[in-house]
Order: sequence, then C-alpha cells, then structure tokens
Amino acid sequence: MVALATILLWLAFVAWSWFAFVSILAFRSLKPPPLLEAGDTEFEGSVVSIIIPARDEGERIETTVRRALAQRAVVVEVIVIDDRSSDDTRQILRALASEHPSLHVVCVDELPEGWLGKCHALWRGSQVAAGDWLLFTDADTWMEDDAVARAVLLGERTKADHVSMVPGFTPMSFLGRQCMLAFAGLLLDQAQRVNRDARNGFFGVGAFNMVRRETYDAFGGHETLRLEIVDDMKLGVLVRRTGGRTRAAIGAKLATIKFGRTAGDVVRLLEKNGFAAFEYNVFAGAGMPTLMLIMTTLAALGPLISLATGSVAGYFAGAALLIAGVPSAAMARAQGWPVLSTLFAPLANPILAFAFLRSMVITLHQGGVRWRETFYPLDLLRRHRVSRSIKPVHSLSTEANSPEATGEALQAMSAHTGK
Repeated sequence: MVALATILLWLAFVAWSWFAFVSILAFRSLKPPPLLEAGDTEFEGSVVSIIIPARDEGERIETTVRRALAQRAVVVEVIVIDDRSSDDTRQILRALASEHPSLHVVCVDELPEGWLGKCHALWRGSQVAAGDWLLFTDADTWMEDDAVARAVLLGERTKADHVSMVPGFTPMSFLGRQCMLAFAGLLLDQAQRVNRDARNGFFGVGAFNMVRRETYDAFGGHETLRLEIVDDMKLGVLVRRTGGRTRAAIGAKLATIKFGRTAGDVVRLLEKNGFAAFEYNVFAGAGMPTLMLIMTTLAALGPLISLATGSVAGYFAGAALLIAGVPSAAMARAQGWPVLSTLFAPLANPILAFAFLRSMVITLHQGGVRWRETFYPLDLLRRHRVSRSIKPVHSLSTEANSPEATGEALQAMSAHTGK
C-alpha cells in the first residue's frame, strides 16, 4: 500500500511539475497587444465591424454599445442583434440607434430550426457587416476606447488572421477568483500554441474574437458553427484549418465581462458547455476531470501522506502544486486581483472537475442541452460538432451536414421540444 501511494505521489509530482512548466512558459507568451503610439499606421483604412448578440441584456447593453461606439484610432461600425429579448433591450437599442448612425440593430423574432440562438445571431450580424475585420463579442463586454485599435495593430504586425483576447472579470468572491484562475490555467497551453504557430494549436474567447472577413468567409462563417456550443474556440479551429494565423493576447485591462461572482456561478455557467468542451465524448468527459481530481487531491495531501509513510514523494508533489500556482498569480496580477490570495488557485481544480462532470451527467440524463427556451438533442449536437482537429475532417462537408442527416436530427429536436 505504501509503495502504491509513493508511486501515485511521484506521478502527481511529474504531472504538476509539467503543468507548472508549460503554464509558466505559456503565460510568458500571453502579453497585452501593443500600445498605440503616434505614427502608427498599420490600422489606417481598416474598418472593424463589432458584432454583439444580445438577449435580455437590458442591465448592461447600453454601456456595452456606448463603449463599442467610442473606439478611437480605428473606424468601427457596431451591429447589435436583438435575439428575441423579452425585457427592454430592444427599446434601449432603438434609442441608441437614433443617436448613432454607425449603430445598426438587427431584430430576430424567431429562431430557425437547426441553429443555436447565439450562433444564428452572430451569423445574422455578419451578413450585414461591411468591415475588413469582424469582432465578435458579448453583450456584457465593456471595452476601453483603445481595445479594438490595439487588437488590429497586433493583427497587422503579426500578419494574423484572428486575434483573441482573454478579458478581465467583474469583482468575484475569493473562491470564485480561484475557480476562474484555475479555469484560465487550463487555456494557457492553447494560447502559447497559437502564438508559436504550433500545428495543433487553436484558441478563441467569446468576449473578444476578431477575425479577418476573408478568412471568416473562407471557412463558411457561423453557418459552419450553427450547432456548436463552444463556438468561440471552434472558430479558432476553423481559422487554423483554412491556413490562417491566430494570435492570443491578455486583455484584462482592455475588456471586462460579467462572468458571475461565486464558485457556484462558475459551476452553473459551465453546465451548458462543460461536456461540449470534450466534444460529448464520455470517456474524455469523465476521464479528464477524474484525473484532475485525483492528481490535485494527491498533491494537496502529499505532505500529510509523507508524514505518515516516511516517503519524500508527497513533499515534492505538494511543492509542485504550489509552483503551479505561479502562473495563476501572474494572471491575477494582470486582472488586478491580490496576488497572494490566488497562489492556491490549483486547489480549485476539484470544483472545476465537479463542474465538468456535472455538465456531462446533466447532458446525458436529459439527452441533450437546454439553452434558454430551446432543447437541443445530444444526437443533433454530436452530428454537427466541429472537430478540434486542425486538418480538414470528413464530418464538416459530407455526411454530418447532408440534408438527410440534418432533417433526421431536426425531427429529433422537434420531438424533444416539450421536454
């Protein structure tokens, strides 16, 4: 038994040491976009279409739109898609549109079959956009006035086709911050992969996903993503699949979103897309969170186990877990959060593991995902998922998107409407 415990502790040490090493290197590659300086000309002549889907966002939408319209050093048009709002969102948008000619409001009163509401709204916005760059952002994203110009500058200087920024977050509770930083830590490796043009790297954040128009059209836009719940990350996949280049940046002081406040909010927000992140694969959806839970528990209890067994492996595992908190502390500093209070962010991984497992169990139990008032059967979502493979895949252009397959899946969706 002692020998088994020692082996597991050494495995935990190796796992957390590797995670810490990769995360520290990754964060070093994740920098803010360049500052604007007199004489910068890279973004001259560029028009950016800022596309914002909104549904029942009356609380924040006016500030979101006004901040988008206030962008400087670059020409912007703002397109807001009111997606079947039942609050005062539409009235607020109409009032703003009467003040600002560069604001276009698109109203959606009915969701077509075979679409997720957000993906459909983004697609509708892209159809009327005239910009060289399309910036897809969220209705609760508040941007500083130089955010878009700096992103364009980064894109032009690096010859990127896609620029995505990790945003800042509104104030969160102590445990909520730990969960958010632990979650961000899981994305760091993907960020560094795209920044060094790794073959299998892709990245995307829904709060700030800016893509060149010609690249967007080349992969079919959001029509290709019409039933993809994690559409932000999969947009990054499609950019890479068309041969485009992505650049990831830290934008904590350039764009802020309201993601929730507590650890419970984070768990609930992951309910919809947690299982989707594993492409609805039960083996991966159960195995990876379980492994995360085991490795974290072993490392956290490692020093106590070492005291009981006399093995030094537990001390090494615990030390590796602490070192893995270094990139979390760096991320906290970028967010403007107290650094010392976030050194133990890796200890929040069991909460994330629970959130991912909970998402899988709920999705399997109800046979799909309920988003807003619409139910999407699991079979439909699996048929139309965009594989994370960077190489072109069979399912994008043939069987999964054929009229016959779509018709069969939509019949299943209709059958579950009342579920």
